[in-house]
Amino acid sequence: MFILNPNAGEPIYRQLVEQIRRLIASGQLQPGTEMPSVRELANNNAINPMTISKAYSLLEAEGLLERQRGKPMTVASSERPTEDETKRLLRIQPQLQQLIQAARQLQLSHEAVLQEVARQLAAP
Repeated sequence: MFILNPNAGEPIYRQLVEQIRRLIASGQLQPGTEMPSVRELANNNAINPMTISKAYSLLEAEGLLERQRGKPMTVASSERPTEDETKRLLRIQPQLQQLIQAARQLQLSHEAVLQEVARQLAAP
């Protein structure tokens, strides 16, 4: 469900927070959806449970996740309209700018970059 890269420049908890935000914004995580437990997610990704807990707590503080005693963390049930594609694209602008800068520095052709992006998007 989540792709966490310990070798990325971004801390793991931020990677998780951003991925959950995007999944909620796109409607892929619906209100009431149960989130994996901290222990389960930590074990599946070989990550410290405190890292997962920190991400979940930040999302709870934002009102995106809800915690009820004795129950799994869930996506908040408050009415939030799914963001349209334009708003979702704005969420990845910083990463796109980094990709474009790197492609220019490496003098990659537009076609090669677009083909690789299309290939990566088509991958599971």
